[in-house]
Amino acid sequence: MQGRDPHRTGAARLALTFLRVGVMNEVQYRVNFFIQLVQSLLTIATGLTALALVFSQTDDLGGWTRPQLLAVMGVFTIVGGMIRSVIQPNMQRVVEDVREGRLDFALTKPADAQVLVSVRDVRLWQLTDVGVGLIVLVIALIQIGDGVGWQAIVAFVGILAIGLVAIYCFWLMLASASFWLVRMNEVQELFDGVYRAGQYPVGIYPGWLKYGLTFLVPLAFAVTVPSEAVTGRLTWQAVTVAGATTVVLLALSRWFWQRGLRRYGGASS
Repeated sequence: MQGRDPHRTGAARLALTFLRVGVMNEVQYRVNFFIQLVQSLLTIATGLTALALVFSQTDDLGGWTRPQLLAVMGVFTIVGGMIRSVIQPNMQRVVEDVREGRLDFALTKPADAQVLVSVRDVRLWQLTDVGVGLIVLVIALIQIGDGVGWQAIVAFVGILAIGLVAIYCFWLMLASASFWLVRMNEVQELFDGVYRAGQYPVGIYPGWLKYGLTFLVPLAFAVTVPSEAVTGRLTWQAVTVAGATTVVLLALSRWFWQRGLRRYGGASS
């Protein structure tokens, strides 16, 4: 039995190293923080305007009250900030490296290639969305007024983590498709367009779209289910489906990535 490679870097240590490097690079351009803050506030203002228009005609939307939908908007903003700060830049870089033949630099490092390509690029100022989203979420919970217990907070954090993993797996499969497909430049625009649908609970959409936003693009697990957790609407069925689907996505994305790497190695040999 072979021992562990002493030169192989642990995933957590690797992530922290790249996070530190990313932070040092980003703080050189502090003006980007203010630009991102303005963009975040404009996005929130647009969402609040849309909510005001909707609730000027009705008292609830698909069973969701105005404060509850404000909570969904907060979670939506938090998740968007996490995606744009870590997941999206790394997956776009994978697409570019595969197209330009630079992925070898990651494959030859003494670390798991998937871990390496998933943590090497961090956009610090995109986390501004996370802060703004948390403020919106707190205001929404104050308006709901029922009080949020520690169980709801724990459930929210756990489900949010599951949802982010599901989104990561989805992005990894999209990025891995670049091993077979040439034109993957529009992936960001495509995802951004679909992601806007997550601003509202998926249950308000028609059946075909609801299932598409749950199992094809797992926005339900990233936004709607965490919102249900923090607003007291969560069911064990939703938790079970979210957990099981994420496990499947983890296995499927890993398989997809490894198949792509074999194709990449064959093409470069």
